[in-house]
Amino acid sequence: MIIYQAKDWAGALRHFHTSFSIRVLLRRVAFVSLYGILLTLIDQHLIVVNLPFDGTLFSLLGITLSLLLVFRTNTAYDRFWEGRRQWGSLVNYSRNLAVLLDSLLPDEAKANRTYFASTLANFALALKGHLRNGVDMAELEDTGDGELQTLSQYGHIPSRIAALLLRRIQTLRQDNIVNDADLITIRLYHQALLDITGSCERIKKTPIPFSYSFFIKLFITVYVLLIPFVLVETYGYFAIPATTLAAYALIGIEMIGDEIEEPFGLDCNDLPLNQIAQTIGRNMHEILGVPSSSVVAPKQEVDYIKVN
Repeated sequence: MIIYQAKDWAGALRHFHTSFSIRVLLRRVAFVSLYGILLTLIDQHLIVVNLPFDGTLFSLLGITLSLLLVFRTNTAYDRFWEGRRQWGSLVNYSRNLAVLLDSLLPDEAKANRTYFASTLANFALALKGHLRNGVDMAELEDTGDGELQTLSQYGHIPSRIAALLLRRIQTLRQDNIVNDADLITIRLYHQALLDITGSCERIKKTPIPFSYSFFIKLFITVYVLLIPFVLVETYGYFAIPATTLAAYALIGIEMIGDEIEEPFGLDCNDLPLNQIAQTIGRNMHEILGVPSSSVVAPKQEVDYIKVN
């Protein structure tokens, strides 16, 4: 995720060329601009380029395309915001569960406190990896009971960690550390962790329908390629910058939708899952009063890009 000062226009514009998405966008816009230059030169020096397109019809098509892009962008942002809401809920439920366990566990129960702090931290890290390129076992904390070595055998590691967490809670119930009323409350928080996992998987595994995405991309392509034919007769060489600006706006909006519709990836504008997961880990150890293992973000994953 790119961190920036929203009110600092000059600061944001200075980093215009540093974004990978912008560089891709500029390459595509450059292709359209070259196409517009070629078509304009042909019209001005060789033959008159004239298509039977009425400006009113072209304007109506532009309005239709604008409505489609608005819907496309809103849909993509809804997915992005829903992903952020789910991870915000994960932070809250993890803290609530840790606070409850801190009140139930005796101060001298260091083994149980360390286990729950490490397991809750591991759940967030495992969910982050599950939604990305796979769980990195080197990121997870050792819970001290040998369970870490067996996690790689499971296809859905977050669910396995949740199962181990509930097993340990049931052990506390058998030891009369947790009573039935406490167990009901704990299970509500525990169930919320799995509900968040399912919601994130729903976002990740339900992309925008291909036919819809294909239609918008085809519509934009045809519209941008037809713009010079409509403008060159009236505006001459000024059709070149007009075509370039139109391509920048239309293609850019579509690219924004493509980038944010899957918020759990590693693009510049995706959610900072590394930082959120590490925050959860630190909070778990602080609340339960046990020392924290060093949790280091993988070098290949950079969640925050600060724009000064």
